[in-house]
Amino acid sequence: MAREIGRAVGAGRRAPQRGTAELVARRGVVDTALAMSRGGLSPGRSGNVSARFEDSLLITPSGLPYDLITPADIVRVRLDGHVPPGQQAPSSELLFHLAVYRSRPDVGAVVHCHSMHATVLACARRPIPAFHYMVAVAGGDDIPLVPYATFGSEELARHVADGLAHRNACLMANHGQIAVAANGPEALALAEEVEVLAEQYVKVLMLGTPHVLARDEMARVLERFSTYGRNGKA
Repeated sequence: MAREIGRAVGAGRRAPQRGTAELVARRGVVDTALAMSRGGLSPGRSGNVSARFEDSLLITPSGLPYDLITPADIVRVRLDGHVPPGQQAPSSELLFHLAVYRSRPDVGAVVHCHSMHATVLACARRPIPAFHYMVAVAGGDDIPLVPYATFGSEELARHVADGLAHRNACLMANHGQIAVAANGPEALALAEEVEVLAEQYVKVLMLGTPHVLARDEMARVLERFSTYGRNGKA
């Protein structure tokens, strides 16, 4: 039934010619979005995924259930914001994806989700401090909270770009979380890690005031993270 609906959604849509590299990149966005949804990080149709591709980004479409999205449904948008015609409507959060790619040339993929505990903290307007050394996985001594702004707005895009200027993940007030990395699987893995840390922090808060690690200790942790997993060979 789902496949039949998927064919109906695509019926009559003119499929532009695409090279092998773009098709691979589109499949990667679909795979990341499906893994995000099926892993419970984004209930229903919430959240969105994108990947940098050449002078553009490839982003999940607006309103389609994740199980029905195909590579042809992924929307290509130039980094100047131009959306070529003949495509699905891009995610309503296109603007903050564009803002991230413009401000962070090192970022190759963006995952935005409404995972349960990260969203709870975001709605309580609480960043995640260094209650656990693994907070360093986001690139600093906390996982910051950016101010609230209406979804899909330029204001929210500015807040997200600011929040990710020196971090690879942040919470978005009254909204959810966003994680960035070199590619989709790494961005998704970071979003999963943020959700685990958020759940742990929510439970610690239930016990009382958390013990936050000192900045000098987190500096040592970050230094160790910079070489973690390397075997020492050139």
